[in-house]
Amino acid sequence: MGIPMSRRLTMFAVSCVLAVPCLASAQQDASAGSNMAAMTFGPVPGLPTCAPGSVQSGDPRTGPSFILAKVAAGCVIPWHWHTPNEHLMIVSGIVRLETKDGKPLTLQAGGFATMAARHAHLFRCTSACVFYVYTDAAFDIHYVDSLGHDVSPLEALNAVNETVAGP
Repeated sequence: MGIPMSRRLTMFAVSCVLAVPCLASAQQDASAGSNMAAMTFGPVPGLPTCAPGSVQSGDPRTGPSFILAKVAAGCVIPWHWHTPNEHLMIVSGIVRLETKDGKPLTLQAGGFATMAARHAHLFRCTSACVFYVYTDAAFDIHYVDSLGHDVSPLEALNAVNETVAGP
């Protein structure tokens, strides 16, 4: 004979009830996040000291990542490009982006911009700004002069009165 239908339904119901806390626990463990007040900001190698960041996800040294940047008013990241594609999502403040072949773009809270890999651009916070940066591969920065020739971070940042952040 087998197990009576009522007994099978009871066992099924009990197993469902027992499984729910396990699923909820797995979902909580798979999620991560924090509020800005709890985040630690520090220098981002190669960027100016006026542009500290806090890694939110991934490892920018080895692959895709999200970084929250908290940048001072007037901070300039002179002409540069990145190996990965770069995506900016503005939380607060006003950002001015210039590209070599496009019109300048001013972004405010809620603004979004994408810079294609190896596409030279200039970044400036016209007021204190907070924004997320997502890169789809390891983060790097390559500074160039107005003609597009490679220059050292020290040379590029000195030209705009900024100081390069150390490792």
